[in-house]
Amino acid sequence: MSGLITHSAEIERLIRTRYGRDDLDRLEAFLIERGVLRFRSLETGLYPAVQTGATASGYQNVWVRDNVFVAYAHAENGRLDVAVAVVRALSTYFSKHLFRFDAIISGTADRNDPMQRVNVRFDGGALKELPQKWAHAQNDALGYFVWLFCTLAAKGAFAVSGEDLALLERFLAYFQAIRFWQDEDSGHWEETRKVEASSIGVVTGGLNALEILLRTVDALRETFGSTRIEKAIRLAAELHERGKHALADILPAECVQPGKGRRYDAALLFLVFPIRAVDQAMADEIVNDVVGHLQGEVGVRRYIGDSYWCADYRELLSPQARSSDFSDDMERRDRLLKPGQEAQWCIFDPILSAIHGDRHRRSDDASDLDKQVHYLNRSLAQVTDTLQCPEAYFLERGRYTPNDNVPLLWTEANLWLGLSAAKRTARE
Repeated sequence: MSGLITHSAEIERLIRTRYGRDDLDRLEAFLIERGVLRFRSLETGLYPAVQTGATASGYQNVWVRDNVFVAYAHAENGRLDVAVAVVRALSTYFSKHLFRFDAIISGTADRNDPMQRVNVRFDGGALKELPQKWAHAQNDALGYFVWLFCTLAAKGAFAVSGEDLALLERFLAYFQAIRFWQDEDSGHWEETRKVEASSIGVVTGGLNALEILLRTVDALRETFGSTRIEKAIRLAAELHERGKHALADILPAECVQPGKGRRYDAALLFLVFPIRAVDQAMADEIVNDVVGHLQGEVGVRRYIGDSYWCADYRELLSPQARSSDFSDDMERRDRLLKPGQEAQWCIFDPILSAIHGDRHRRSDDASDLDKQVHYLNRSLAQVTDTLQCPEAYFLERGRYTPNDNVPLLWTEANLWLGLSAAKRTARE
C-alpha cells in the first residue's frame, strides 16, 4: 500500500483501503489466533508491561497506566469481566497501601519525594511495592484508575462497596493535598517533573467520571447516605474546576513553565481519546499538532528531543541502563540524542484512528473515515515480522528497528481499541 512501511507480509495481506465488517472480523480473528493480541494475566488479574518474563528493563513489572489501557480495551471489545478483574486488583493494591495516601494527605510525608508518593509501578503478582528508586510522582496514572473505576461502575459493571467509596475519597483528598492542578509530576514518560497538561487532564477526566458516578447512581445515596455523597460530589466538582482552569492556561502546550516548557507532546492525545477531557476545538488542535510535528514515517515521536531509544541506543547503553530512572538527570541521556533521531512509538497511531472514527460518526465526513483507516493501517504495519507489537521503532545503524520492549501490552491494547473503533464505524 502506497507510503505504508509494513513489517509482516501476513499482516500486509489483510490491510485494506476500506474495511467492511467481514474484513474486520477476519482481521481480528487473525490477530487473536496468531497471538498479536495476546493478553496473559498474572494470577492477580493484572498484566505485566511485556510478556517475555524477567528482563533487565523491569518490564515484567506492572504499571497502573498500562493496565488501565489493557482493561479498557477488553471492556470495549466485550470482555467486561477482564476489565473488572483489573479494576478489582488495582483497588486491592491501593487499599493495601493506604498509608501512602494518608501520609501525603496529612503532610507527614514529603510530597516532593517521588518515593513517598503512591507507587504506580509494582510487583503485580504479589501486589507489593518495589525497592528500586522510581519516578512515582505520576498523577496521570492515578487519574486513569479513577476514570476507569468510575466509568465501569457508572455503567453497572460492579457494585461500589464501602471500601471502594473510602478509596475514592482517599483519591479526592490526595489530589487536593498535592494540588494536582499545579503539581510537578513525572507524567506519562516518567521523566523530569514539571506541571504538564497531560497529567492534569487525565486527573480532571477522572474527577469528572467520579462526579458522574456519584450523581447518577442512586444506590450510593441509599447505601451510604446523602450527606457523605454530597460532600464527595462538592470536592470532586471543586477539584474538577481547578483542573479545567489549569488546562485552559496550558493547552494546547504540554508545559509552559519557564525552563521546562514543551509545546508538543503526544501524551495529549489521550485527553482526546479515551479520556475525552477537552472540547472539539482543542481536540482538533492537539491532533493537528501531533500529526504536524511528531508523526514520523513509522510511528509517532513522544516529543521533540526525546532521547529514550534514540539512534543506536543498544550500543550506547547497557541493558540495565536503557530503562533506568533518568528523571533526576535527563541531561545524561539527552546527550546521546542526535536531532531528528527520536524513537517513533506504536501506541499513538491506533489512538489517532479511534479519534478520527469518533469524528466521522459525528460529522459523516469522508476525510475522517479516510484518516481512521489510514491510522489503523499504520498501526497494523507496525506489527513485527514475528507478529508482535513493539513499544517503539528506533534507528539502529540507520534502519528503523523494534526496540527491546516487545510485545508491549499497551501497544496491543491500543491496537485493539483502534480495531474496536473501526468495527463501530463499520456497524454504524
